[in-house]
Amino acid sequence: MKKSVAKGFLTVIMLVVALAFLVPIYFVVLNSFKGKLYISDDPFALPTAMTFSGLTNYINGIQKTGFFSAFGWSCFITILSVLAILLFTSMTAYYITRVKSKLTNALYYMFVFSMIVPFQMVMFTMTKLANMCKLNSPPGMVLLYLGFGAGLSVFMFCGFVKSIPIEIEEAAMIDGCNPLQTFFGVVMPILKPTAITVSILNAMWIWNDYLLPYLVIGLSTEYKTIPVVVQYLVGSYGAKDMGAMMALLVLAIIPIIIFYLACQKYIIEGVAAGAVKG
Repeated sequence: MKKSVAKGFLTVIMLVVALAFLVPIYFVVLNSFKGKLYISDDPFALPTAMTFSGLTNYINGIQKTGFFSAFGWSCFITILSVLAILLFTSMTAYYITRVKSKLTNALYYMFVFSMIVPFQMVMFTMTKLANMCKLNSPPGMVLLYLGFGAGLSVFMFCGFVKSIPIEIEEAAMIDGCNPLQTFFGVVMPILKPTAITVSILNAMWIWNDYLLPYLVIGLSTEYKTIPVVVQYLVGSYGAKDMGAMMALLVLAIIPIIIFYLACQKYIIEGVAAGAVKG
């Protein structure tokens, strides 16, 4: 009886938490189909014959901001950044875990320390350095995201690599594999659960990130990402086209929601394997 009550209580709590996350998305979708003059007056009301605007907000938002160009650059930066993070951090974690020395221990703790450093502490010096090194472009953004995403990714990969029996790698080396062949042919397939988790977490972060692209790329270049172009709808003196803004937010969250739903079953498995073992 006590177990049933506790289970029911936990279910209610989870439903409340789920609603807390879903309700804002619901209101964004709801207001994306209302005229911009009616959103501020009654944002929680359902669209009526008078307030319903159809696809007008979507068309206006796309035309005003160049949404499809921003969508392409967001895809480019996100995909390449995630691939770079997966490749380099997995190899780094493998080296740190298998080669025991003071250098690798220091590297590991540096990566862990980078996880707790707030971005606000380094954003001004990072922006200055990025401008000096000509990193204010999509390839430069990939390099910056690799640096900022390396801490958590290396930490998770290290935890999983520690759980892989060393005998598997020794058997591969006896069969004639060099270290690179052992890593890509034996270790990397075993790292699949953690690799998928790392890719999901970093893809969601990079796709939705506003501050780093705004600081490095800015509003005046052709390489703007989706979160940056949404600011185009904020006019002078704080005037906003709320209808078009809501429409663009809906278009922006659809791809990442689809990606997350397709891969969500791997998250818990990968987090548990990468952060608990070892």
